[in-house]
Amino acid sequence: MKSIFFVLTVFVFSVTSAQKNIYENRRFDELTENHEVLAIVPFIANLDLERDVPASELKKLAEKEGYAVQNALETYFSKRKKRKKFNVDFQNIEDTNAILTQNRISYDNLDIYTTKQLCTLLKVDGIISGNLNLNILLSKGVPTDFSFLDYFSGDANYGRIGVKVSDGETGKLLWKYEKAITKKTGKNTIELIDKMMKLASRKFPYDKEKKRKKKD
Repeated sequence: MKSIFFVLTVFVFSVTSAQKNIYENRRFDELTENHEVLAIVPFIANLDLERDVPASELKKLAEKEGYAVQNALETYFSKRKKRKKFNVDFQNIEDTNAILTQNRISYDNLDIYTTKQLCTLLKVDGIISGNLNLNILLSKGVPTDFSFLDYFSGDANYGRIGVKVSDGETGKLLWKYEKAITKKTGKNTIELIDKMMKLASRKFPYDKEKKRKKKD
C-alpha cells in the first residue's frame, strides 16, 4: 500500500512540476487566430560530454542531436495529427530543411535569423524551436543500469530541453516548455519527446480538446 502511495505521489509531483515549467502567452488565442501551418526547425544543442572530444567532432555530434529532436517532434505531432488532435498542420521537416538550405541557412547560422525571417522564408505561421543541453548523446540512448529508486527519484541528470512556439507575424513567444532529462525521461530522443509532450499535452495550446474546454 505504501509503495502505491509513493508512486502516486511521484506521479502527481511530476505532472505539477511539468505544468510549472510551461509558459503560455496571455494573448495566445488572439495571436494564433489565423494560424494554419507551423514549421519545426532543428534544435540548438550544446554538449558537455565527459570524454574528451575534438571541437570539430563535438560540433557534428551537437548538430546530429539537434536534428534528432526535430525528427522526434515531427514523429510525435504526425501521430497525434492522424487522430485529429490539433487544429494546425505541421510542415514536413524535409521541406523545411530543404528551404533553409536553399536560402543558405545551415545549422551553424540558424540561430542568427529571427522568427519573422524564418516564417517568411518557410511560408508558415509559426516556428517550433528550442534548445538542448546534454552531457550524453541522447540519440544513442541513455544508460539503462539504474535502480527502482533511481527511476522514481529522477537521479542522474543528463541535461535539459526547452521547446518553444513563436508567432511568425509578431515574433512573440507563444508557448514554452522546459524539462530536465533524466533516466526516467526516456531511453532515447524519440521516447523523450513522446513522454514529455504527452505530459504537457493538456497544456499544448493547439490541442483541440484544450480549445474546446476553454470555450466551455
